[in-house]
Amino acid sequence: MRHNSSQLGYKVQSASIEGRGVKLEIARSTVLKPIGDDSSSHFRLVSSPAIKFEMTRKLGFAFLLLAAASICEAAAIFSPISEAHRSAALELFSPAAGTFSSLEEATEALRTFEVLGIEIESDLKDSTCKSAVDALSSGSPNSKDLYYALRVSSVLQCKISDGALTGVALRLKDFVKDAKSLLDFYYSIGGLVLIKDQTSEVDVLLDDADGIFRSVKDLSQSDGKWRYSSNNPESSTYAAGIALETLSGVITLKSSDIDGNLIDALKRDVVKLFDNIDKYDDGAYYFDDRFVDASGHQGPVSATSSVARGLTTLASTSGSLNIPGDKILGLARFFLGIGVPGTGKDLYYQIDALASLDQSRVLVPLILSLQASVLSISSQDKLKVKVTTVLGSTGPPLSVKLMQVFSSGSKDASIINQELKFDPKEAVHVLDALPVGVDVGEYVFAFEIVLSDPEHKKIYVTGGRTKVPVYVTGVVKVENSKVEVLESDSVETQQKLDLPGKNDVALTANHLQKLRLSFQLTTPLQNPFKPHQALLKLRHESGVEHSFVVNSGKLFETTLDFLGLVENFFYLSGKYDMELTVGDPAMENSFLQPLGHIELDLPDAPEKYGPKPEIAHIFRLQEKRPPQELSYAFLGLVFVPFLAFLVGLLRLGVNMKNFPTSMIPAAFAILFHGGIAAVLGLYGLFWLKLDLFTTLKTLGVLGLFLMFVGHRTLSHLASASAKVKSA
Repeated sequence: MRHNSSQLGYKVQSASIEGRGVKLEIARSTVLKPIGDDSSSHFRLVSSPAIKFEMTRKLGFAFLLLAAASICEAAAIFSPISEAHRSAALELFSPAAGTFSSLEEATEALRTFEVLGIEIESDLKDSTCKSAVDALSSGSPNSKDLYYALRVSSVLQCKISDGALTGVALRLKDFVKDAKSLLDFYYSIGGLVLIKDQTSEVDVLLDDADGIFRSVKDLSQSDGKWRYSSNNPESSTYAAGIALETLSGVITLKSSDIDGNLIDALKRDVVKLFDNIDKYDDGAYYFDDRFVDASGHQGPVSATSSVARGLTTLASTSGSLNIPGDKILGLARFFLGIGVPGTGKDLYYQIDALASLDQSRVLVPLILSLQASVLSISSQDKLKVKVTTVLGSTGPPLSVKLMQVFSSGSKDASIINQELKFDPKEAVHVLDALPVGVDVGEYVFAFEIVLSDPEHKKIYVTGGRTKVPVYVTGVVKVENSKVEVLESDSVETQQKLDLPGKNDVALTANHLQKLRLSFQLTTPLQNPFKPHQALLKLRHESGVEHSFVVNSGKLFETTLDFLGLVENFFYLSGKYDMELTVGDPAMENSFLQPLGHIELDLPDAPEKYGPKPEIAHIFRLQEKRPPQELSYAFLGLVFVPFLAFLVGLLRLGVNMKNFPTSMIPAAFAILFHGGIAAVLGLYGLFWLKLDLFTTLKTLGVLGLFLMFVGHRTLSHLASASAKVKSA
């Protein structure tokens, strides 16, 4: 399975079996695996079984929720369109406020509803028709609006007069003449084709069909891709599909013959395009597209859908195309492998492409699917195969043969070559009994579809052998089950168990003894069976649990040596409840079974497990300090140098006569002295709490500040001194 990175889908295929009071529903779910390492990469959804349980009696095997890896990645189940798609369409295309937000959205929704057979409410039909008629009569300035209005009108069969359609056709012909890009041609020519399909009274034929064909063909590239315009060198697979559909429209609307060499060259372009197609291991083919235009990234879903629609449209107008049948079938497998997309646009791309392939003039793909991929050998379930088209329609007369059966994990296959019986009532092919040697487990069945009429090979494609995963379940027999208490390898106590069944054994043991549990598992064909999980759990009355794996072999057995486990048991003596879990996705009678209890007498914990002696800690006594008076006296002495400094200033006759008096120089002088004070304050903070690195960084900032304001202050003083001297 696979899907675009930004538009995730989901696929579920399920089957149910009942037996032994338990009903299992095994569903194939999905796991995302990205391809590519950028935002435009898409995702492949690889299927893996998951299990859902509906129990009719109390069974506690919750571990089965995690069971079963994928059977074989190259084998996959592709089912035709189902009710899940119809439910998704109703949810994803539910119009807000009873009307669609645009005619483009309405077109996608109505096309999806039409293919899926969903009836449209009359109120929604009337409002959408009104929007389409208004768009056609409003003289829309672009061909895109007219195109989507005509598509809505075509699906809903809105009442539009021939006169109105004539006016629209004239405008579309003008758009064709003025077209500069591929999309201009696409919407204009597509609109004319829609008018031709609705009425024969309006002239929609193109006078210069050959010239228009050449204009569109000039945008093609050597690898089969197309450009959106001559001004844009980037090519696109999505554009290739649009171009094929456009050129088939030109052929439909031609009023004179188109050069046959052009049509032959176009067919060769289609072959080149399919030479570069990508493939998955399960036989699905798809086109990737990394072109990003104004509408956003075109991923594998949209690109492949565009090519599928263009291919089938071209085949309907220009005859057969030399495309291998396996690639046509691969396109169908790609879209069916998506499952149910998560967005309305992806659902539209999927359904529209499948509808095109279902009515293809190239080859119509036939899909082989299983009614149930999970079979119970104990209940003798029959394998039922259905062959339909991608939309679920009944295929032509044919037969289905089972050719090979592969066991999981083995490349060797059993050669079967057995034809299945056809049940006309259910329209399915039935395998009454599983092939000899098929036991409980995972398998891959290889089928071959044989058409009854050889002429149908020109119409339908079956794809040779189809591999599908099959999961076989059954009731596993539990024998020779017993639990024993050993002492010196000799049996001290032994009790037999009824598995699965009710057990209530009561055992006692000490740390010098052992506990041994053993049993055998055999399949319905008497082969040894190895379950996915076998665990013995001991739960102490305090709630502490211990789990032990039961070793597999011809005999499932585990031996607990309590002498070596006393530390794991935390030296907890007392009652331990015993519980055995045996389960596997293929084991219909998986169980979580209480066995009873064992009373353990374990030795007391050694010293290292006992209480520790109390630690008495005495904090260090406070050191003796000098008298408070002495401290204050020392503090006073600290200020003596500062007082001496002030006295010295007075004796030197320091004054403020040179301090600038004008506003700006005075401001710089104040900032300069303030900066010096800040540096002194920083030294004080360094002494009290700052670290060296913080102090140096702050000092650097203050230094730059002092350089600037100091330079301005000194420049002013020098200028003032020069003026005094000159005077």
